[in-house]
Amino acid sequence: MDAFTLVVVSALASVVMAASMALLYRAAPHQTCLRDWALTGVFFTCNSVLAAFAFKFHLASFLVPGIANALYVAGHFGVLAGLRRHLGLVPGWPLMVAVVPLVLALHAVPALQASVAHRLLVFTPLIAAINLGVGLTLRGRIRPDEWPTYLPLVAMECVFMLQQSMRTIYLVASRDHALTFMGSQFFQTSGSLFLLLFLSVIPMSYALIVAHRQAQDLRRASLTDTLTGWLNRRALQNTADVAFSRCRRDGSGMFFIMFDIDHFKAINDRHGHGVGDAAIRHVTDCAGDVLHGHDALFRIGGEEFAVLLAGQRLHDVRGIAERLRERIAATPLRTEGLVVPMTVSVGVAAYSQHDEHWEAVLRRADEALYRAKVHGRNRVDVCNRAMAANVGT
Repeated sequence: MDAFTLVVVSALASVVMAASMALLYRAAPHQTCLRDWALTGVFFTCNSVLAAFAFKFHLASFLVPGIANALYVAGHFGVLAGLRRHLGLVPGWPLMVAVVPLVLALHAVPALQASVAHRLLVFTPLIAAINLGVGLTLRGRIRPDEWPTYLPLVAMECVFMLQQSMRTIYLVASRDHALTFMGSQFFQTSGSLFLLLFLSVIPMSYALIVAHRQAQDLRRASLTDTLTGWLNRRALQNTADVAFSRCRRDGSGMFFIMFDIDHFKAINDRHGHGVGDAAIRHVTDCAGDVLHGHDALFRIGGEEFAVLLAGQRLHDVRGIAERLRERIAATPLRTEGLVVPMTVSVGVAAYSQHDEHWEAVLRRADEALYRAKVHGRNRVDVCNRAMAANVGT
């Protein structure tokens, strides 16, 4: 395949990348990384189209390779920028905007104007650094089980980086290759072949990453209460199963704190369901401040909540329950011009070696919660069975 055909095919692959990412972004606008990856396709398209024009019309100005290389660098940077945005980091486009004039300015240097080998020697390390940055960005930011999702992207970046580096070293070291901007030498056009492979594989890697994120979002939505952001009863089943198995295996403590809003029906009846929903959010916000650092927070009923704590001692858990109660009692709900006093009743229970299932612990916490209500509300009650010797005090 000659150099011109490779450039045209690369342009078509780039158009497909840009169009597919734009369509995916239209379907999932919250995946803002797709904008960066669509822009990446645009940069590579412009690079290939410019190269095709230079080949066809024999454009000789030093600005042609300068603009082409600036677009090429920007295209590779777009891969990294989109990944950074996907991970919640700053994409860094202002840095790229600052680099582009520098790339153009370097092409005004006579040594770089006269020699493709010199340009390769200058710009290949920059491209390699961007390729390497993809893997380094992921390091420590994703879980081990997520690596298969990102592996095609990282592998393609590494392969491209190694190919570019080895090709450049060979071409610069060899005196038998008179390189030109759009030459047809095998080792030179091999770079175009790898670029075509890169442009074919990278969009599939993007799609895999976006599909993984969509699956995560759907799973999170299925396990999360939409009103409070706390986990739901379905999530409780999964989380408690794991915690209970660990507790039975290593003998560590496992506790449930259950609480619900006192006189919630009266709040709903007097002020309406809008204020009732605000009361639920208010209570979980206050409780979340006290329970900061603990992730196993569940809304298991209308105004009923549960907290699973593992590896704690009974004295500490009771202290957490008291602070939770005190915080809510001291913080009335202020909404729609109303000031609504809020209190909760709290029940605490601990795992006992006689328990066959975590639901037994939750049931005792519920019983303790009921006693707290019977004895006046706005109080903490601890199930007596929590004093079992294996949980400690």
